[in-house]
Amino acid sequence: MSTPPSAASVLLIALCACVVGGMFTALQAPTNAMLARPFNSPVNAAFVSFAVGTLVLLVAVLALRVRPDWGGVQALPWYAWLGGAYGAVFVVAAAFAAPRLGVASTITLMIAGQLVAGMLVDHFGGFGIAPRPINLTRILGVGLVFAGVILVRRA
Repeated sequence: MSTPPSAASVLLIALCACVVGGMFTALQAPTNAMLARPFNSPVNAAFVSFAVGTLVLLVAVLALRVRPDWGGVQALPWYAWLGGAYGAVFVVAAAFAAPRLGVASTITLMIAGQLVAGMLVDHFGGFGIAPRPINLTRILGVGLVFAGVILVRRA
């Protein structure tokens, strides 16, 4: 019988997953922009990207053998199904913007947008997240990211 991971190790894994996920997000924009050229559209590129991602996730689902809680699935609110739509907007926007703005500017702007939305979700406790009120420190942090957007764009 194995011991469950400690809270500290779970936190460390979450932090590492965020860094790796962020790195892959930065790679996603230029990769999809590359696809957009021969496919003649960032929407077509996003479709191909999601098809490949779906295949990768299918392999992971089959390998992990974790079964859904169908009762919980049926109880979900309608907006719980929109994650893929948000992802589609992200991928199309990145594929469109990266060749026009550069990858660093595209990603910096996207992070700024994510922080604004994230701060609002935190503040109002949206989507079942515990509320974390907006305060001056958080506003200054997001402001610094926007300042970073300006600096990255000027380079």
